[in-house]
Amino acid sequence: MNLGSHLTQRLLRLPPPLTRDVAVDHDLRVPMRDGAVLLADRWRPRSGGDGLPTVLLRIPYGRAGMAAGPMVRPLAERGFQVLIQSTRGTFGSGGTFDPMRGEREDGLDTVDWVIGQPWFGESMVLYGMSYLGFVQWAMADQLPPQVRAMIPAVSESALSLEFLREDGFSLETPFGWGVMVAGQERRWAIPRQLLEARRVRRAMSTLPLGEADVAAMGQRSAYIQDVLAHDADAPRWAQLDHSHRVADVAVPVSSVGGWYDIALPGQLRDHQALQAAGRQARLTVGPWTHTARGVGVTAVGEALGFGLAHARGEQPAERAPVRLFVMGEEAWRDFPSWPPPGYTPQRFHLHPGGVLSTDTPGESAPDGYRYDPADPTPAVGGVRLAVGVKGGRVDNSGLEARPDVLTYTTPVLDTDVEVIGEVGAEIWFRSSLAHADVFVRLCDVDAKGRSTNVCDGLVGLTGADRTSRATVRLWPTAHSFRRGHRIRVQVSSGAFPRYNRNPGTGEPRATATTLRAGNQEVFHDPEHPSAVLLPVGPVIRRNGSAERELDNGLDMSGLDN
Repeated sequence: MNLGSHLTQRLLRLPPPLTRDVAVDHDLRVPMRDGAVLLADRWRPRSGGDGLPTVLLRIPYGRAGMAAGPMVRPLAERGFQVLIQSTRGTFGSGGTFDPMRGEREDGLDTVDWVIGQPWFGESMVLYGMSYLGFVQWAMADQLPPQVRAMIPAVSESALSLEFLREDGFSLETPFGWGVMVAGQERRWAIPRQLLEARRVRRAMSTLPLGEADVAAMGQRSAYIQDVLAHDADAPRWAQLDHSHRVADVAVPVSSVGGWYDIALPGQLRDHQALQAAGRQARLTVGPWTHTARGVGVTAVGEALGFGLAHARGEQPAERAPVRLFVMGEEAWRDFPSWPPPGYTPQRFHLHPGGVLSTDTPGESAPDGYRYDPADPTPAVGGVRLAVGVKGGRVDNSGLEARPDVLTYTTPVLDTDVEVIGEVGAEIWFRSSLAHADVFVRLCDVDAKGRSTNVCDGLVGLTGADRTSRATVRLWPTAHSFRRGHRIRVQVSSGAFPRYNRNPGTGEPRATATTLRAGNQEVFHDPEHPSAVLLPVGPVIRRNGSAERELDNGLDMSGLDN
């Protein structure tokens, strides 16, 4: 999200700035209930800033550079004053940085402090991406009436717990993030991250994995060690789950997400909880990864449209509760809810010979492949968060040429097939080992034969040496498979290093040292009807150009990198 102020304005077609003369009050001291003091900067118009609505950002990555440009300045130039605070133990703030812990208490103390300042007016908006969204959810059910709106982007109320599932440990994201925050206050931190990215990727192959932090950066990381030792449901992580608070959030919420974002499943869960509770909430999801430019510019637009309107006691411009970028069609569309009504799960069955069809399978022998964790099936594109790694939509031809990847493909489609909602798979599977993973990826094959990933997911199995049904939850999506294209499903046993490689032994992930190759079988017969479940809707012809026109004037279809 390295957009400068002028580029942000051009992409968003923002209203012209009210002022370019912005002043910054540095290192304001914000006391916490336990005596720690956190530092914050206040951005404001040099003239007339007192009393304006306040935007609060709480960030662990520092108050300058990346944050100050695209996230803060456009707001301070257009009707807000902005307080950006370094979270506990980071960039001059007191206390110890213990990731994602204590953010509820520190956040509420900060809100109370802001309200008591002589320059505060009558209203506040919470805003920010990723960790900056999580800290909003941590206190969202206990906000004072002066807080008028929340704008969390690529974030969720239980951030990181999806990565730590016992049956699907996402190694790359927490490991890379742990390495990053451990060195972020060194001199020349960002260039060092770029130079050291290859070493960090190599370190994830370390055995035992508990030594990988030392291999990556020459020292121990308490956070990485915690991640390796404790699964998502361990008591150690209880403080990180604020999902039970979402239904009690009283302020309007506008959330921004991406189809290839690490936090998407939880973000959609949060939106559904707000829907079910009858809260005022809207959702925007684009064709983006976690750090895509489109996320940043859209969040700025929501702060200035949705957030500023509520801060002034007004209603924002009317739009549908849910706005989705439908990939394949490459158009924005509006819906009343998530998941949208009218989309019915349809089973596309695996068949012998690499065929995918809505027909039920007949008698057939299973397909097989060999998975070797010493040469793990690689992660290619998709849901990634790592320095120097491309996520999102990519060409899958190299991946599908591997002998440890099975593919099943429909005939050429004679009409569009639109898939919007939750995607799942049921794969009847058996391994020569008791411990194995099943990875499923949905792809769109165009008329030239290029296979592009749409969404995917992984589940780890115990007792995998018995024939059983693996239920795989793929990332949600909105995708139109166009006439003349084909739908493809990949089945394999890994996507390393996005997911940790399964050693096949059942040893704890931090201490495993032995790698065992497994012979895997995928069944597709009447007793074992493996299938992917796609939420398919009616085919409706639309005016593509009209669908791309947004209330804020932004066509973000090209901002997916």
